Amino acid sequence: MEANAGMVAGSHKRNELVRIRHDSDSGPKPLKHLNGQICQICGDTVGLTATGDVFVACNECAFPVCRPCYEYERKDGNQSCPQCKTRYKRHKGSPRVEGDDEEDDVDDIENEFNYAQGNSKARRQWQGEDADLSSSSRHESQQPIPLLTNGQPLSGEIPSGTPDNQSVRTTSGPLGPGEKHVHSLPYVDPRQPVPVRIVDPSKDLNSYGLGNVDWKERVEGWKLKQEKNMMQVTSRYPEGKGDLEGTGSNGEELQMADDARQPLSRVVPIPSSHLTPYRVVIILRLIILGFFLQYRTTHPVKDAYPLWLTSVICEIWFALSWLLDQFPKWYPINRETFLERLALRYDREGEPSQLAPIDVFVSTVDPLKEPPLVTANTVLSILAVDYPVDKVSCYVSDDGSAMLTFEALSETSEFARKWVPFCKKHNIEPRAPEFYFAQKIDYLKDKIQPSFVKERRAMKREYEEFKIRINALVAKAQKTPEEGWTMQDGTPWPGNNPRDHPGMIQWGLDTDGNELPRLVYVSREKRPGFQHHKKAGAMNALIRVSAVLTNGAYLLNVDCDHYFNNSKALKEAMCFMMDPAFGKKTCYVQFPQRFDGIDLHDRYANRNIVFFDINLKGLDGVQGPVYVGTGCCFNRQALYGYDPVLTEADLEPNIIVKSCCGSRKKGRGGNKKYIDKKRQVKRTESTIPIFNMEDIEEGVEGYDDEKSLLMSQKSLEKRFGQSPVFIAATFMEQGGIPPSTNPATLLKEAIHVISCGYEDKTDWGKEIGWIYGSVTEDILTGFKMHARGWISIYCMPPRPAFKGSAPINLSDRLNQVLRWALGSIEILLSRHCPIWYGYNGRLKLLERLAYINTIVYPLTSIPLIAYCVLPAICLLTGKFIIPEISNFASMWFILLFVSIFATGILELRWSGVSIEDWWRNEQFWVIGGTSAHLFAVFQGLLKVLAGIDTNFTVTSKASDDDGDFAELYVFKWTSLLIPPTTVLVVNLVGIVAGVSYAINSGYQSWGPLFGKLFFAIWVIVHLYPFLKGLLGRQNRTPTIVIVWSILLASIFSLLWVRIDPFTSSSTKAASGQCGINC
Repeated sequence: MEANAGMVAGSHKRNELVRIRHDSDSGPKPLKHLNGQICQICGDTVGLTATGDVFVACNECAFPVCRPCYEYERKDGNQSCPQCKTRYKRHKGSPRVEGDDEEDDVDDIENEFNYAQGNSKARRQWQGEDADLSSSSRHESQQPIPLLTNGQPLSGEIPSGTPDNQSVRTTSGPLGPGEKHVHSLPYVDPRQPVPVRIVDPSKDLNSYGLGNVDWKERVEGWKLKQEKNMMQVTSRYPEGKGDLEGTGSNGEELQMADDARQPLSRVVPIPSSHLTPYRVVIILRLIILGFFLQYRTTHPVKDAYPLWLTSVICEIWFALSWLLDQFPKWYPINRETFLERLALRYDREGEPSQLAPIDVFVSTVDPLKEPPLVTANTVLSILAVDYPVDKVSCYVSDDGSAMLTFEALSETSEFARKWVPFCKKHNIEPRAPEFYFAQKIDYLKDKIQPSFVKERRAMKREYEEFKIRINALVAKAQKTPEEGWTMQDGTPWPGNNPRDHPGMIQWGLDTDGNELPRLVYVSREKRPGFQHHKKAGAMNALIRVSAVLTNGAYLLNVDCDHYFNNSKALKEAMCFMMDPAFGKKTCYVQFPQRFDGIDLHDRYANRNIVFFDINLKGLDGVQGPVYVGTGCCFNRQALYGYDPVLTEADLEPNIIVKSCCGSRKKGRGGNKKYIDKKRQVKRTESTIPIFNMEDIEEGVEGYDDEKSLLMSQKSLEKRFGQSPVFIAATFMEQGGIPPSTNPATLLKEAIHVISCGYEDKTDWGKEIGWIYGSVTEDILTGFKMHARGWISIYCMPPRPAFKGSAPINLSDRLNQVLRWALGSIEILLSRHCPIWYGYNGRLKLLERLAYINTIVYPLTSIPLIAYCVLPAICLLTGKFIIPEISNFASMWFILLFVSIFATGILELRWSGVSIEDWWRNEQFWVIGGTSAHLFAVFQGLLKVLAGIDTNFTVTSKASDDDGDFAELYVFKWTSLLIPPTTVLVVNLVGIVAGVSYAINSGYQSWGPLFGKLFFAIWVIVHLYPFLKGLLGRQNRTPTIVIVWSILLASIFSLLWVRIDPFTSSSTKAASGQCGINC
């Protein structure tokens, strides 16, 4: 199927750029782009002058202020710009006020920002001696693009919403009121060097609007005055009747105005009746655990000393592991969002939407393991999301350069033209067609339009035909032609070699009529000899290409099998990101993962309910949840390595600094001294961003260092790479691309930023973007942001935001857990380990404990497997890890077990998790700990210490074609199955041997046997789901598993019986035992 626009493929280093077009293409469509200016005081549009130009109140900093607010400031205010404090000059048509006669110059707003005529000096200062570093990026774009496949060159312009195309404060569209453009820089044609305004060192920097936030006080005073006037007016109309003079507002609109000022979300505290007993039991359990360990360490078992010592070491490790897991859950919270307030503030009906633009990322690699139909459903749910279409762009990263993915995406774009209007017309959920039509519910509920049934039937037929076309593409792709794949116009597919191909970009959808969001296909360049960093590298390429093409202020990434289950998910995220209270310090909003296709009893704990509904809720009350790799909305500034905008309360020293240096002194001076000292330390670290937003916001001393970095293009290119277009995009805090930008230039620059050598000698993957160094790049990326002081938010809307698929097969599940555990071990052995990294930052203590627990949990597999084997050894040898139990000792054992169960029950009470989910989680903790986690420890050590790399395998997302949960019973051989099977067999043999010994020894031996049997049965019960997975539906297990397990268990058991290490030589001789020389 033809795509709607030609594909662009090329390699920056080879100076190649080719556009593949189809005969039916009629030419590129211009990109829709709004460029409205919003008054930063009242939130209305700035408006135009009599000549049709954008009204610019201040010709010093171009701070957006509308004409009424400008007149108000001149007449009743301080007659100066709220940002740079420069006195307003009188504009044509404005009444004169006191002080106008003192002006001796003429208003020259038209030429104030004409950089083309008089700013060559600034350009030279920007370039300096480093012009050679990016000469290819700046000057190649000046050459005409060569004619491409069908002889049609790229052309077209982005229409601008305002004539002021070179304003310093240009943004991509109407954004929220009250937002400061701290990092906005002048942006000119990308074919020209990026200009920078010259800063006069002798002049107060506040006059340039850098970091001056005093205007907020004046805005608040103005709002209070307005509210007072409203109260006076409403007192005249106590019944809400009558209009306000000059506004046409009534009492209802006043109420709407009040609602628009309310917070967009709130914290819902967990009732103290649930939380207080939970915390009390935790403290009691800690005390009991201390007494228990004291008893265990002071009462050794002399005739079984090795067993006793092993058990005590394991118990101490389990206690430390419990502390790391438990205390980050000390402050669990819930959150609630107010979508109606978000609409009142930023998305009023009949007015241009002020919601921020968002770029959505979808990542895929292998279409044979990740079916194109699954990816298509994810893309369709994104295109149909409930958000302004001109504010959403969907980027699909094909890291396998598969023509199957490209053609499936082209089919998806065609079907979306029918599917998206149907979804929005009838407000259906979910908006992934496969899962919508598969719902076993009354689809007529709440539907009132008579045409719905007929249209639904027609749409279902359309979708079935769409599935047939996708299936035909998959069948065709099973056998690759010898000469490689060829596109319909005869052009060879550029990605025939997935390890050596140029970068490719395809604009899949146009937005004529504002019906559909943009859909972009991206496959980054790959060449032999370059390190591509797997998924993390692909995500960083998407960051750059999206910044060049659309530059949404926020990013949201999902895996190809995670579709939008809630069409309002983006608005849920914006309730936090666009909240004036903490939006500036929120790095990401994480949504919980929910899954389809899981068996009813969730045999292998695929849902991870305990982690998502207990652990992450607890972290949300500290500094925020960890990043889990999908379903996460990011602040683009946080990914660029910038520091957050923090309040004085946020700058309080953490508990470690307080304990070492004492509390911070009261008063302004003490605060200033502490902050300056902290910044001085931070600048010595490699993690400090080039632009510390905190310093710029507060306008502190020492700004000369920041200014010198700002003026150095070499420093910018070293950090972000040699792309002036991308560097300029990083300064646009509110996102958007500049007006009058040539799409041909943008596409050429987009090919540049996804080239395989772009990241060389830059900070990509080290300090900015997704961080490299682990197969679980999500943990590392979130940790670096939290270490800089950012917070994250956990959003759990009533309707789950996203749903995905999970491997329900035992072997696939263990391989997935192996990959996660291996990534944790890699972080543990790296310089970014939370145990020793980032103590000069703003990472809170409980958040650090959570990250430490996240990376050390695989190590628990070693004491766990030892502890699981101990009961069998005790049964086979007749020894025990505990001496004769007295009443005092039995009391601590009973109290410990009671406290463990009480903690679990109270945890389930405040979280709402069912006891079955909790028990499945406990069982799989033992299954994973004795298999995947153990292998991960040794593989991680081999990889880090010996350099032996392990292959990353993509988890299969196969569809269930053989009936409900058929995949659950399929057996797939993997070496991960051997250790748990061995533990099972050894304990079963031990139980048989122990019972046999008790029968032969008489009644007195049954008492000690019960303690040993309890621990052995505890192990078997936890491994029961694993045993069911081995047996499968037909109750058959491959011979190799049985042979290996019985062999190892038998050898282990016979060795212990033969050696009998706990019996002395004299005892053996007395009992008649002798050796080979008897």
